Amino acid sequence: MLSQKAKYALRALLVLAEDEPGRCHLIADIATRQRMPQKFLEQILLELKRHGLVASKRGKNGGYRLLKAPSAITFGEVIRIVDGPLAPLACLSKTAYQRCEDCDDEATCAIRRVFAVTHEATVGVLDRTTLAAAMAGDARIARLVIQNVA
Repeated sequence: MLSQKAKYALRALLVLAEDEPGRCHLIADIATRQRMPQKFLEQILLELKRHGLVASKRGKNGGYRLLKAPSAITFGEVIRIVDGPLAPLACLSKTAYQRCEDCDDEATCAIRRVFAVTHEATVGVLDRTTLAAAMAGDARIARLVIQNVA
């Protein structure tokens, strides 16, 4: 399940992606526009800044802006930054792998096989869906899903 923090991060990034490159947005404006708690949004934007997705500027005309083009920021990247690994099972994670304590053999584990397929499909869509694609509309995202399943 997607955390509220990840949803806020994606919504804030989509606001920043809507404008011309380099334009800064005040945290208060984003929070009001998206109906988010300002303090929580501040923490999220600081985390995104540490990972090189946004930059901040102080003073007049200050605020936050994207450091990358909307076409270069994927939903998968953002979710991993905010929520951690996407894998539904620790034994499927590429970055936080842990063997399941109750598993005798990963190679024959039916649960792992089913979740591996769903995980691969999910990661495929999230890693191909950029902010730009999301803003372009459902048709483009639907094509990503169909391409990933095929």
